[in-house]
Amino acid sequence: MGGGETMIAAGVGFSSGALAEEIEALVRLTERRAGQNAEVLAAPDFKDCAPLRAAAAALRLPLILLGRVALEAAQPHCATHSDLAGAAVGLASVAEACALAAAGAKSRLLVARLAQGRATCALAGNSP
Repeated sequence: MGGGETMIAAGVGFSSGALAEEIEALVRLTERRAGQNAEVLAAPDFKDCAPLRAAAAALRLPLILLGRVALEAAQPHCATHSDLAGAAVGLASVAEACALAAAGAKSRLLVARLAQGRATCALAGNSP
């Protein structure tokens, strides 16, 4: 992206049994809460799977897969923390960290983690 542009990223986390439709529905709900649409869908690289890719395709969003280092760096900026996620994947905040890391260095949360079914989603934006 060039200078002066805003990036809005939807970050997701989900359990192994999550369906593409669950992820898609939660991203759409999160966008409605923010009153803004995501430009990218971001998830941890260790969660790359067919339902995630199908959700990105249904949402017509490019998928960004983030490594552990980027997600760990975003942890201090996350608003919510889950002991369950921390125990399961070693990250106390997955969706928020994905959104913040994908949106860029000056990003802030537009919608903190929402949970529904087997998925979580957060929205972050990087204002110029």
